[in-house]
Amino acid sequence: MPVPWFLLSLALGRSPVVLSLERLAGPQDAVRCSPGLSCHLWDGDVLCLPGSIVSAPEPVLVPTHLQTELVLRCHQETDCELCVRVVIHLTVHGHWEKPEDEEQFGRAADLELEEPRNASLQAQVVLSFQAYPTARCVLLEVQVPAALVQPGQSVGSVVFDCFEAALGAEVRIWSYTQPRYKKELNFTQQLPALPWLNVSADGDDVHLVLEVSEEQHFGLSLYWNQVQGPTKPWWHRNLTGPQTITLNHTDLVPCLCIQVWPLELDSVRTSICPFRKDPRAYRNLWRATRLQLLHPLGWRLDAPCSLPAEASLCWQALGGGPCQSLVPPLPRENVTVNKALDFPLLKGHPNLCVQVSSWEKVQLQECLWSDSLGPLKDDMLLVETRGPQANRSLCALELSGCTPLLSRASTRAARLGEQLLQDLQSGQCLQLWDDDLGALWACPMDKYIHQRWALVWLACLLFAAVLFLLLLLKKDHVKVWLRLLKEDVRAGVASRGRAALLLYSADNADFERLVGALASALCQLPLRVAVDLWSRRELSAQGALAWFHAQRRQTLQEGGVVVLLFSPGAVALCREWLQDGASATGAHGPHDAFAASLNCVLPDFMQGRAPGRYVGAYFDSLLRRDAVPSLFLAVPVLALPSQLPDFLRALQGPGLSHPGRLADRAEQVSQALQPALGCCVGPLGTPETGREMGLEAGDGT
Repeated sequence: MPVPWFLLSLALGRSPVVLSLERLAGPQDAVRCSPGLSCHLWDGDVLCLPGSIVSAPEPVLVPTHLQTELVLRCHQETDCELCVRVVIHLTVHGHWEKPEDEEQFGRAADLELEEPRNASLQAQVVLSFQAYPTARCVLLEVQVPAALVQPGQSVGSVVFDCFEAALGAEVRIWSYTQPRYKKELNFTQQLPALPWLNVSADGDDVHLVLEVSEEQHFGLSLYWNQVQGPTKPWWHRNLTGPQTITLNHTDLVPCLCIQVWPLELDSVRTSICPFRKDPRAYRNLWRATRLQLLHPLGWRLDAPCSLPAEASLCWQALGGGPCQSLVPPLPRENVTVNKALDFPLLKGHPNLCVQVSSWEKVQLQECLWSDSLGPLKDDMLLVETRGPQANRSLCALELSGCTPLLSRASTRAARLGEQLLQDLQSGQCLQLWDDDLGALWACPMDKYIHQRWALVWLACLLFAAVLFLLLLLKKDHVKVWLRLLKEDVRAGVASRGRAALLLYSADNADFERLVGALASALCQLPLRVAVDLWSRRELSAQGALAWFHAQRRQTLQEGGVVVLLFSPGAVALCREWLQDGASATGAHGPHDAFAASLNCVLPDFMQGRAPGRYVGAYFDSLLRRDAVPSLFLAVPVLALPSQLPDFLRALQGPGLSHPGRLADRAEQVSQALQPALGCCVGPLGTPETGREMGLEAGDGT
């Protein structure tokens, strides 16, 4: 009974063709014919001797059509071979001949012919089969009853089972009769290459699935089938079925072929190249292709497969743009891969490039001659075209096309046409190519660029000379203007660029608002002010002491100043630290940067490092000057807002500003402080905070 057997055609794809092959039991050949015919197979093979064509005096049987069908001849349940079944269609050829003396003999002749016309036809049909390394000939005897004999009519068919053939083999079949009355029939068929190989894709992977019986040993080889040159092996294994081989999709190229054979003596190897029409394979092929330019005038295209491409020369201008094909064009070469080739040039030039194109699209381009000949040059390529009767024309290759020399076009080549002709006639141009059709010349353009820049430099020198004369005539006014400009720049840069770290004690919420107003006003001068009011998140994450250390180091490294803003609470903390040491600051809140800063600030004052780095200030409506500890008087301690000009001058540093401008800025800061200062006014030395209450209680202990 028929069993499923999967076959793939030569062009393997995603949807392989599925065929159902009939199984034939036993190794014997057999023959059968259509109803009404009788047939017999001679034992053993016969010699294949077609002989010459002879005429048929009466109707005969001849083969008129051949058909084949693939079946399986199984010697055992799991031991089957591919086999070719042949179907021969037979037809009656010729007609009955009438004798010349039919009228003379009359009815007697008719009676003699009646008997052979009612007789059956018999024929010996030869089948010849060739499929390397097999060649066979078998003889079939066929008999047709008289009732079916009609000249020119088909009488039926004969089926022969069967000729064994190797996988992927090309089979040729001939059929004729003995004796031969017509030209023999012939039929050629390519058998499926790998009936048990399936190719499937899974994402980026390609799977080769070999569905063979277990413990069947076979060899598998992957190779590049190159038309130009011998095959190039890539991968080879001896395997035991079944197997699944996984390839990356980037390994696919059109010439990648698969060869499979059983590991037996003198076994036939079958091959298939399933990726010849795969678009991915062609993309991978171009990615793997490398164009090499060889010194001095050669090139080589390295690729795993042959390429349907052409190579040509082009000219790459210095200013960029596309590489322009040479006109007249050099002979376009069909690409021969993996072989060094030469271009018919007289000289090399760094601007000459090689383009490899396929289907009118440039795939590769290299200008590597510049490695040995130097970088691209600003040369003009002149194209000389030669015609009959010594006629010739010259044009310059530009981005807009080939511009005729001495034309009125608004291009560089047209403007310099006469000079380029003179350079060509005087031998200053390099000849790159020469032929009966024309020539190519490369003319340097450097000298024309130098002339243009010389004019530019001359104009610049003339302008500088005129400017110098004007300065000499107005030297007094210029001196005054430069002095004022120098003072303004120095003062502005000093004030604008200096950093200030503002330290204060958070006595209460109103005092914090006053400090915020002062910091905002100072930023408008502008100064770069750092204050813990604007850095509470960093203060919580790093801690007060770490935050102060980082800000103090950055401020002093940039040449800035640390501002100590004294208040009743700040004075109390300083005295507490001076009496009890650093341990006294540990009882204050985590955001109190002033308390944490005393560990570094007071040692600077005690060791004499404070002048130039620190400035003191206090609000004269909240604190008297004599309340500030004498240790801090080593630096300027200024009252606000009464001494705002001196305070701003101390913040600016050495660069002094214009007195009038400094007074204006002091007035702006004073106005900004008035609203917040009004909320904090209280008896001098008696702040509205509970901090002094705590200190008094502490003193009482």
